[in-house]
Amino acid sequence: MNIELGLPILLALAALLLGLVIAGRKGNRATRRRNRAALDGEVIAEKLLLKKGYRVIERQVAGEWWMWIDDDAVEIQVRADFIVRRKKKLYVAEVKTGRMVTDPTFPATRRQLLEYRMVFDVDGVLLVDAENRRLHRVDFPADRTDV
Repeated sequence: MNIELGLPILLALAALLLGLVIAGRKGNRATRRRNRAALDGEVIAEKLLLKKGYRVIERQVAGEWWMWIDDDAVEIQVRADFIVRRKKKLYVAEVKTGRMVTDPTFPATRRQLLEYRMVFDVDGVLLVDAENRRLHRVDFPADRTDV
């Protein structure tokens, strides 16, 4: 290979590699920051739940459910932040941090809460807005006549 052609190609590859490393670090930092916010949110949420009279039964609870796809049963798994009890009722509690996801009507959040209500054998669902230190009890009617 001609040295005059090889050097620019080598420099271009080095620059590309450096760019990929820098982009990867930025992504990792953002992921670490989100994970840290989520962990901090769970600590805040647990304190808020206790203050509101709920007792934490389990943390990071795995649940499983089945759905049918073309006559085949497919198992799905979910993980909720908490199972809590207040008086004699059991709730699944989901902790959220961020602007939009703390709104129970935000489509992704609403669908997640509905899925938790279906998966877990509980009396209700709680959405904990860790940033604003608010707790929402979210109920879904069993059918359209319950509205």
